[in-house]
Amino acid sequence: MSASVAEKIASVRASLRRRDPDQKEFLQAVDEVFESLTPVFEKDPKYIETFERLVEPERQIVFRVPWIDDKGVQRVNRGFRVQMSSALGPYKGGLRFHPTVNLSVIKFLAFEQTFKNSLTTLMMGAGKGGSDFDPRGMSDREVMAFCQSFMTELYRHIGADTDVPAGDINVGAREIGYLFGQYKRLANNFTGVLTGKDLRWGGSLIRPEATGYGCVYFAQNYLAYKGDSLKGKRCLVSGTGNVAQYTAEKLIHLGAIPLTFSDSSGYILEPNGFTQAQIDHIMELKNVKRVRVSEYCAFSETAQYFPGKKPWEVPADLAFPSATQNEIDEEDAKVLVANGVNGVFEGANMPSTNEAIEVYKGASVMFGPAKAANAGGVAVSGLEMAQNSQRLQWTREEVDQQLEKIMKDIFDNSLAAAQTYNLKDDIQAGANIAGFLKVADSMISQGCV
Repeated sequence: MSASVAEKIASVRASLRRRDPDQKEFLQAVDEVFESLTPVFEKDPKYIETFERLVEPERQIVFRVPWIDDKGVQRVNRGFRVQMSSALGPYKGGLRFHPTVNLSVIKFLAFEQTFKNSLTTLMMGAGKGGSDFDPRGMSDREVMAFCQSFMTELYRHIGADTDVPAGDINVGAREIGYLFGQYKRLANNFTGVLTGKDLRWGGSLIRPEATGYGCVYFAQNYLAYKGDSLKGKRCLVSGTGNVAQYTAEKLIHLGAIPLTFSDSSGYILEPNGFTQAQIDHIMELKNVKRVRVSEYCAFSETAQYFPGKKPWEVPADLAFPSATQNEIDEEDAKVLVANGVNGVFEGANMPSTNEAIEVYKGASVMFGPAKAANAGGVAVSGLEMAQNSQRLQWTREEVDQQLEKIMKDIFDNSLAAAQTYNLKDDIQAGANIAGFLKVADSMISQGCV
């Protein structure tokens, strides 16, 4: 690397740390991408300045969310929407309701979303939002009161051609319904302003399944490239939300064996693998009853529950982290490798720390990074937007075929980008490069805005 290029990169990094010294999640996400893009910057230094613009969001919205609980007590939460990039289309990305949500978390998610949406090849910019509100243990009326207050501020910043939010952690069909209803009430129009909607009023088939199904399709493509398949592979799945549930379901469809689910209390293991009926019961426990994963043991005589532990200690072939960011650290990664795992495919957003990723690479483990492997969710959100624009609803088969093709294209494009820059089959670097170049070239074409 030339001295001038190294100096420019160092200057951008130093500027980021001066500006946002306490935003550790955001800085972690930027550092991971920065490393991958070094060959691009060496070949064409003009992209360094474009990257410097890209890492500063176009708009950051922080607002108060007051609401009244069932006891008549006032509560106050903080709401966020980070509109990261509109270079490729309207801002697009989910809403997360969780006590850990802060500006750093939302910025990292919006930054990752920029590359993910670019990789889908659909016309979508990138954004992310949410609140430190925790819906667990809340009544439906309390969740509705919060969602209505949240949307009362958010609605002025979004629109079908401006910013189209979706769901994320703790924002499912119930929350999307309350949010959409309040938007419609305030804006006085019925438009595709949110994705993940109910099928009866503008939703898309396959949307709940999309992130999990897409992650498995991505793994299928990676294994095929290596001359292998999913058939018979023993798989670790973390989490019990939509991503985990439908990852496990698609693994069964393709002949693999999902062994685990987890939540913040611990993990459950089915030594011979989960059946579809058992996954259906997990869905009922989590989506309807909203209870801990340990409750599953009352349903299955063969299940084992490990409180306070992660599933990475179980011997297996593949891992699908599908819970939350940084759930696999360096030590977890070493345990995975020692237990025979030779492929990690990220269903959650940034579930592996940078140190864990180095362990994967050192052991030649196949690695499907989140921005590529879990892009299926936003891809089908984009297809939902297209259906809303047409006032049509496509069949399940049509959407699934499109999803499968998009995930294959993402893998192929990531691999091609890696090979173009002499990085062999480094899919992580390839995904970052392919996603970045499309956004960066569009930003350059549109001027310094």
